[in-house]
Amino acid sequence: MDKGALFRLMAWLSPSYPVGAFAYSHGLEYLVETGVVTDKDGLRLWLADILRHGGGWSDAVLFRHAFEAAARGDRDGLRDVADLARAMAVSKERKLETMAQGRAFLSATRAAWPWEEDDGGDGELPGGETEIAYPVAVAMAAAGHGIDLEDALNAYLHGVAANLVSAGVRLVPLGQTDGQRTLAALEPVIGAVARSALTAPLEAVGGCALLTDIASMNHETQYSRLFRS
Repeated sequence: MDKGALFRLMAWLSPSYPVGAFAYSHGLEYLVETGVVTDKDGLRLWLADILRHGGGWSDAVLFRHAFEAAARGDRDGLRDVADLARAMAVSKERKLETMAQGRAFLSATRAAWPWEEDDGGDGELPGGETEIAYPVAVAMAAAGHGIDLEDALNAYLHGVAANLVSAGVRLVPLGQTDGQRTLAALEPVIGAVARSALTAPLEAVGGCALLTDIASMNHETQYSRLFRS
């Protein structure tokens, strides 16, 4: 991988990048409160299902198609992917989670790492809209900077998994070492999901992790909450 591309991916998908990822648990807070996830093994299994069959899988497919549309300058195709990503948010909080992070990501990246083909939100690209999903935003920037699709997709999925592991460490709670063990155990899952998404049609967006969606909906009415989703 080109060092410039590596540096950008490390910065963009770092926990310190100002997208507010630390504030979202993807429904995990409800699962911990109700005793569904109680230890590192439960967290690992739950996150593996999210990656394979839930939001992780859908994000990966959306990322791939948004990247390819952006790379070939297909504004209509990019807008279609962005619209689908917005429509696929299954609850109010899941929509907030992806849209708020997408907006924040584009704002920070356009300020620090602008790219020539981007219109900065002034033209017809989805970036000019008030809402854009997180995987679409990262894919647009990665394509604009000429970063390899597979590298960018793996880095994106790893960043998503790392953020949810961090949420689990705080919520269960777990020790930092158990959190890193969980993330290490998810590496083969991340790689497999990325490889599958690279050949999946856009129609493959969706999944069967229904309990994750229900957890997100129940989180909206939780009495006491640390996270926004």
